Amino acid sequence: MKYDVLNKKGEVVGSVDLADGIFGIEPNEAAVHQTVVAYLANQRQGTQSAKTRAEVSGGGRKPWRQKGTGRARVGSSRNPVWRHGGVVFAPKPRDYSQSVNKKVRRLAMKSVFSAKAADKELFVLDELSFEAPKTKQMIEVLDALKVKKALVVLPENDLNVYKSVSNIPGADCTTVGTLNVYEMLRYDNMIVTKDALERIQEVYC
Repeated sequence: MKYDVLNKKGEVVGSVDLADGIFGIEPNEAAVHQTVVAYLANQRQGTQSAKTRAEVSGGGRKPWRQKGTGRARVGSSRNPVWRHGGVVFAPKPRDYSQSVNKKVRRLAMKSVFSAKAADKELFVLDELSFEAPKTKQMIEVLDALKVKKALVVLPENDLNVYKSVSNIPGADCTTVGTLNVYEMLRYDNMIVTKDALERIQEVYC
């Protein structure tokens, strides 16, 4: 599949071949959903904790005798009904992580790549570099491409580009090695350099 290559001004300067096995498949929604759910679950720390009635200090003595006082029977001043009592079914530290098969993860990545390419939400640039961090220049690139919310994908970390993108609301920068399905779906458009595209096709072919 032929795809246009643009420069920083949004002008077509060439074309590139996109692998049909990566950018031309039928998107698998189930694989994408499973991968995103697992990604979000793995971000949870699971460190929440509260004390049950057995763990709250105090409450060892029965507050009053069982019968004859006219009050409701009670065995501990730390039962959940009372103030300073324990928590019913208190949350405890736990592991929320989920594992996804490698084949499913790769299928999810290819599905999103294909969807972006089909919807013309994928932009391939011949190159993207700045002599120094310049947010203004990066905004000019986004305006030339007529996009606002975009994920910039580089072959490797470029500090000048990263800093240029970091101050723009709705935009972010990542590398091919750290690219994931959740980030790709979070942004409306994806801007990929030609070198990054070659790296992607090497990894996922």
